[in-house]
Amino acid sequence: MTPATTGTAPAAAGPRTGRRAPARTRLLRWSPLAPATVLLLLFLAGPIGYCVVIAFTDTQLTGQESASFVGLANFRHALGDPAFRNAVVLTLVFTVVSSILGQNTLGLALAGLMRRASRPVRALTGAVVVTAWVLPEIVAGFLLYTFFERRGTLNALLAWLHLPTQNWLFTLPILAVSCANVWRGTAFSMLIYSAALAGIPQEVEESAAVDGAGGLRRLWHITLPMIRRSIGTNLMLNTLQTLSVFGLIWAMTRGGPGDRSQTLPVFMYDQAFLKSLIGYGTAVALLLLLVGAAFSAVYLRLLREEG
Repeated sequence: MTPATTGTAPAAAGPRTGRRAPARTRLLRWSPLAPATVLLLLFLAGPIGYCVVIAFTDTQLTGQESASFVGLANFRHALGDPAFRNAVVLTLVFTVVSSILGQNTLGLALAGLMRRASRPVRALTGAVVVTAWVLPEIVAGFLLYTFFERRGTLNALLAWLHLPTQNWLFTLPILAVSCANVWRGTAFSMLIYSAALAGIPQEVEESAAVDGAGGLRRLWHITLPMIRRSIGTNLMLNTLQTLSVFGLIWAMTRGGPGDRSQTLPVFMYDQAFLKSLIGYGTAVALLLLLVGAAFSAVYLRLLREEG
């Protein structure tokens, strides 16, 4: 009897081939990601894991023969340290003023104005704003230092206008570094909102204008609802970036005078490298990571609810 008559040989071979193919396909599909996965584990997950271990020890840069495990002592010390609490408050002020209010609002305003401006005006404004963004953070810090310094550009302009001058980096240091961060980072928000506004159909706004809706009503009832997901994404990215700003503040004030502009990244650097308390500084870094995770969780929750 032939195989064609019985049909047993083809039936036995077919299912085995079908079972092997998906496994090989999945392996081939994931194999291009293997190098990137290895690099992430080596250069990202590895250092983070090492930092977690160090945060539970009393490791110091100098004057120590060997480190010992101290458990949660570094975290308890941080939560009870008035300097740490001051850094947390200043970090929240710096983030709210420069990112949530400053960069977000100014970026949306610039995007809206550029949408209605002529092509030369858009090109010039975009070039000026983006130039501030592409400057290295330390260079931007020195430029803004010369602007806010007692003999700097801002006081020269105020004196020319016969207005009172002051040492901004001494009297209002956290406001000065917040304005500097707004100047440097607004371009990112402007680009995000420019892309979002370009996706709004022109007919929708024209219909609202014909129905008598003014500019503010169109902004509140049409523009903002249609770009709300872009707003949430921009807020999350800007907040996480602002929480980690170090070079700008260090170049302008070094956290001073005293500790009046000492945000968490500056406080962490001061404890870990200037005072040689690597274990304590790393614990502060992990607490800063938790602050960023809390902001991210709130934004992701809002985006998921909107979706």
